Amino acid sequence: MEDDKRDTERVAILGELQAEIMVFEPMLIKEMSRSGATVETRFPLALNSLHEIRLTLSRTSVILKARVVHSRISDVDQDIVTYRTGIEFIEPSDRVAAAIAEFLDTLKVTRSIGAK
Repeated sequence: MEDDKRDTERVAILGELQAEIMVFEPMLIKEMSRSGATVETRFPLALNSLHEIRLTLSRTSVILKARVVHSRISDVDQDIVTYRTGIEFIEPSDRVAAAIAEFLDTLKVTRSIGAK
């Protein structure tokens, strides 16, 4: 018999026990507001599913929860499918909401100066 080096006992699951794993995958943010975003991915996101999103906003990085509100195939090229998905930010903390607002305000100001 093999020496079991675990600190806790493992119990065999008879039947099935479903689980999911969260993996950070890159995605493109196409449009963003204070309450959500349109993103592009190479994989489908299920309607109403919840996800943790990591946004890098200039020098600030934030993590927030988002819910998928719509999703569709936006492009098919050879064997690559691109999905365009709308996400709604779910109860961002005050710090995260402020970081998003500051990023968007700075982006608008920078673009209006560049357009002159």
